[in-house]
Parts: sequence; structure tokens; C-alpha cells
Amino acid sequence: MKPFSPGRELAPGVHVEAHLHRSRHLDVYAARCERRGCSIVAKTVRPDRLARRDVAGDLLREGRLLRRLSHPHIVRGYEVHREPRPVVVLETVGGETLAHLLDRRSLPARDIAQLGLQLASALRYLHAEGIVHLDLKPSNVVAAPGGCAKLLDLSIARRPGRVPAGRGTWCNMAPEQITGVRVGPPADVWGLGTVLWEAATRENPFDDRDQLHERADPVRAVRARLPRWLAAAVDACLEPDPEARPTLDELTATLTAA
Repeated sequence: MKPFSPGRELAPGVHVEAHLHRSRHLDVYAARCERRGCSIVAKTVRPDRLARRDVAGDLLREGRLLRRLSHPHIVRGYEVHREPRPVVVLETVGGETLAHLLDRRSLPARDIAQLGLQLASALRYLHAEGIVHLDLKPSNVVAAPGGCAKLLDLSIARRPGRVPAGRGTWCNMAPEQITGVRVGPPADVWGLGTVLWEAATRENPFDDRDQLHERADPVRAVRARLPRWLAAAVDACLEPDPEARPTLDELTATLTAA
């Protein structure tokens, strides 16, 4: 089924302006919120997926979570609607996704470090709230004007613990996500490492790997002129053993000092 046309009411007072993106289960729209008198972003279940209660449940859970979170590097959630269809109303964030930006160029070292600091800050806040993100990837990061990164999509975020095997995005999920054992903050450190590796090289470190991640190639094997301190920080995030990865506090201290 095609996305809704401009003017369609998604929820009371929320009208479609343009279709932005279609994923496996969801549609994302630029929309107008009458209550706020401004443009917003609306996530809703695709028309052909409305019978999937699990999809609707994940979306509504994400919306409730985003409404209670408040951090400058996490997209804000404004409203959650159940009827006439599940809809989550989000703030509009200028800029483009990191994935789109990396289609054109890699980032300079200083920007990679700044990105790492901002995303680490967002993840530390999530972890303090008892939540792990579990889906760090360039398409879930918006590079907003002024160098401000915003973390998107908390659809599979959950409390630390055992997760179904393979829950996440294949090339970015930690080894413990692949095998379905207990996950915690180190899984997000791994995800952050894959994002920074890709920001430096425009490649994903695990595109051509076998089923289980073992060890990523050193990032300087692809970008030889990357500063050694930054390369070491990125490589440390991708240790197969969760206990061997740096904590977010340690990573923040390294990036800040450098």
C-alpha cells in the first residue's frame, strides 16, 4: 500500500505534509501539528502492517520512552496516539542522517571525536535511565546544523538483560546480540564503535564477515592517517569480549583529553 498523501490526518490535529521514509514496518512523515502550530515528524505503522500487534506495541513503547527522556542529543517525543492508528509525534530535527552524509565524504578526526562525545553523552544518559539502545548505526543519527548529533529510533531499546538472538541491525550489533545472551551497556559501546569506524572510513567494519563477529580490522588499516589516539579509541570499542571494551566514562575521558 502506498504512503498517505499530503493532507491526510494521522491522528487528531496531525496532518501529513510529505512522506519521508518507509522501513520494513513503519512510515515516517513530515507533518503539521495544529496544537503546536508547527511542523513535526510523525512515525506510524504502515497501512499494510496494522494487523501486527508487535509492531504497534514496539512503536507505542518507543513513543512513551521518548516522552519521558530529555537530552540534547536524543530526539524529543511529544505525543503518543493509539487511535485511529498508532502514531508517535516527534520534534523536527534539521540536517541529514549520518548515513546520508557518509555517502559523500568521511569525517575529519576532530568531527569524529565530537560525534563520539555527543553520542556517548546520550548513551550514558540512557544507561542511567536503565535503558540500552541496541541499534546504533549511521542511519539512526542525525547530523544537525551546528555540529549537533541527535540519536534516533529507540524502537528496540530495552532494559539490560537477555535479548532474542539477532535483535538489532546485522552489521552494527554486538556479538552478544547475535547470540542472544545477556546485553548491557557494553553492547552500545560496540554499536558506537561501528558508527565511529564508519564515520572515519565510509565503510562498515563487518559488511563481509561471517555470522559471528570476531575482531574488526584496525581502523587505520583503512584510513592510515587517522590520529593514533582516535584509532585506538575506536578499535577498543570493537573488542569481541564485552568486558574488554572501554566504559563510556573511559571513552569520554579519552576523547575529551585528546
